[in-house]
Amino acid sequence: MSSEAKATIHLSFSERQVDTLLFALEPEAKAPPTHRSTVKLEKEGCNLTLTVTAEDTVALRATLNAYLHWINSTLNVIEAIKKA
Repeated sequence: MSSEAKATIHLSFSERQVDTLLFALEPEAKAPPTHRSTVKLEKEGCNLTLTVTAEDTVALRATLNAYLHWINSTLNVIEAIKKA
């Protein structure tokens, strides 16, 4: 029995935000710090799809939390730059 865990999240943004998020996140997805999970990022118009595959639910949760935190942080930086 395999204990592999997988989650796919679809997020909608402006096309410019999606491009910025991909630019910010792709290096991490291409060279993950651990072998316990992999991440696939896909752009479809104004949508970003984040697919995480992990060895177990602990690694899945940690990876999802990290990417969602990075997405939120990136959006906060974009918003702060707009206000400056």
